[in-house]
Amino acid sequence: MTVQLCVVLWGRPGAAGALAAYEDKVLALLGGHGGRLVQRARADGTDGRPDEIQLIEFASQAGYDGYLADARRTALAAERDAAIARTDLYPVELVK
Repeated sequence: MTVQLCVVLWGRPGAAGALAAYEDKVLALLGGHGGRLVQRARADGTDGRPDEIQLIEFASQAGYDGYLADARRTALAAERDAAIARTDLYPVELVK
């Protein structure tokens, strides 16, 4: 069963560049788990708006679980915590 997600990210004040750099690293791991980045958009992060929005798709729940547990991703936890203040994650249905 395909897993489709909308990820909404808010950076810590002054950390938009660090957020983008962190996301560049972890999004590069998607393919190894049957995942793909469908779309990535950046906003300005002002007035409560997020800094980044992503649509991600995995071929299976196992692939998504593997991505979450990937040691290369979890090793970046401190970098993530320094850059990202909030993440909202929603299961979605991508309409093509």
